[in-house]
Amino acid sequence: MSAVDDLFRNLRAENRKAFMPFVTAGDPDLDFTAAVLGELDRRGCALCELGIPYSDPIADGPVIQASYTRALDKGLTLAKILQMAGQVAPTISMPMVTMVSYAIIYRHGLEAYVAAAKSAGVAGAIVPDLLVDEADELAQICRREDFSLIQLATPTTPRERALRIAESSTGFLYYVSVTGITGERQELPPSLIDNVSWLREQTDLPICIGFGISRPEHAQLLAPVADGLIVGSAIVRRIAQASERPRAEVLEDVGEFAEQLVAACE
Repeated sequence: MSAVDDLFRNLRAENRKAFMPFVTAGDPDLDFTAAVLGELDRRGCALCELGIPYSDPIADGPVIQASYTRALDKGLTLAKILQMAGQVAPTISMPMVTMVSYAIIYRHGLEAYVAAAKSAGVAGAIVPDLLVDEADELAQICRREDFSLIQLATPTTPRERALRIAESSTGFLYYVSVTGITGERQELPPSLIDNVSWLREQTDLPICIGFGISRPEHAQLLAPVADGLIVGSAIVRRIAQASERPRAEVLEDVGEFAEQLVAACE
């Protein structure tokens, strides 16, 4: 079992839900990313998604795309990200998983990527552009290495295909709350709770909801039907202010926001 499996097993035993922030690695730099990871862990976050910047992301909205661009413009590399993760992992209790394009994994080599990520203390990978029809090879490697392979289902995914995605995934199933790209939204679709409730009846895999969640009220609404809630753009937008404001203030702002969402998930 991976650290992600252990996390959700313990949370379910305690009847608790996971708040899972997303952070872009290297924006504004890896030192600040490391500080943010420590702060999020201190504030009670259950797991953190570490975004690996990519020049052509398929589902990220303008806030996260801009953060990727800023990081890549500074010459960020996968090796540097994993080196930072390896330094941070022993100092925090929450697992880290990478949000990474399959193109990066493929270029690095499937077994080599999993090995390098595990060596850095990373517990799994969310691969948004990996089709379930093409996931078998990576899924087999991840199962063998106890490394979670987290895949995505969306509101437009046919139910039969959503079940195949759940069967191929490990760790948790990432349910995309809205059709489209990441970003903060005022309202979430009324069908979301029904869709997730149906999935929960079909699989024992934990189901975590992401995309569009940006306020504690969203977390309070969705926590009863989800095992975890993911917030990205609202956090990345706050971190981006580190280039204009004192970093200590930004870190405190990010931490306080995360703490509100942790409380809303309870």
